[in-house]
Amino acid sequence: MQLKKQAYIIGVFLIVIITSSFINVSSNAPKRLETKSQSLEFHIDGLYFAEFYDYIFRGHFENIKMTREDMDFIMIFEQYLRTYGKNCDQYLPADKVEIMDLKCAEEMVEKNLYGDVLSRTCTRWVWVGSNLFARPDLYNAKKEVERLQSEDVIQNTFAMMTDPNAIGNSMDMVHKTKGLHNDMAQLFSLNACDSKGVRRFEENLKRFALSQESIRMQSKSKYETMKTAGGPSGNQNLNKLFDDLVANQAKTWAMNKYVPQSISRVSVIQKDNQGRPLTAKAYYTYQFFGNSGEGWVQVSFEKGLPKCLYFHDMPQNCKTPNSSIVASYAQGKYSNN
Repeated sequence: MQLKKQAYIIGVFLIVIITSSFINVSSNAPKRLETKSQSLEFHIDGLYFAEFYDYIFRGHFENIKMTREDMDFIMIFEQYLRTYGKNCDQYLPADKVEIMDLKCAEEMVEKNLYGDVLSRTCTRWVWVGSNLFARPDLYNAKKEVERLQSEDVIQNTFAMMTDPNAIGNSMDMVHKTKGLHNDMAQLFSLNACDSKGVRRFEENLKRFALSQESIRMQSKSKYETMKTAGGPSGNQNLNKLFDDLVANQAKTWAMNKYVPQSISRVSVIQKDNQGRPLTAKAYYTYQFFGNSGEGWVQVSFEKGLPKCLYFHDMPQNCKTPNSSIVASYAQGKYSNN
């Protein structure tokens, strides 16, 4: 039964990707690199994908780890357009286009001898309007990256099906989806719909999608700066750091609920040649359907900065720590000195 559910989810994913390239994309040549408006602001501190948003906004595409074909990028692009359409419709141009949803029109239902439904499989899909709208150039750029994804759909699907950590990665996608949902719930309370910072972010988002040259800001991102400098030395409050990192991750948990400030027994397992942590572990309390349990989290560090969080229930699955918390740690805000 579980395999059928996984196959159904993958099938839906395939249909969405394969059939989502019905919008024509402009083949305009890349615009000339601009350097104006170096003092713009785009407020994203504390958001789940803050580091990615900041690199896009500044036009520092070389620091972005994901590619335009990655599902993470397509997911971010899609949800940004829908969030803008919902919150900022009055600022869209007169030639705005409707964002389309893929809906099941007919399905095949499998039942057992007792009439219980065993599975449902959609046999015909249709596109319907979502009543949300977007700028046509941005929407067309999104359809282009979806078209690129569909070209590799068989290879990507095979990779998902043969991945030994498929369950962990599928849960990771759930966490990312919830993290993105939380981001979009805050983005336009942090930034005005018609702000110049939002316009710069959108323009560079489109350029990244179309592999065009970015509009660059001269100032470096704090995320780039911290990775170059590395983590702090000296005595650090790792108990507070772990509490903040786990509490932030817990916002995206599907079932368990983290008990705030329950971090205990923090231990540094390995140190680098500068005495900074390489691996550290701690225990915490969580709640599950009214019951309490104890879990553990292990954090790996790179250049003295948190790189991956590994939790007891998915010990092979790397969870990316919140970049704003890592930046604060790099700036010495967790120092005990």
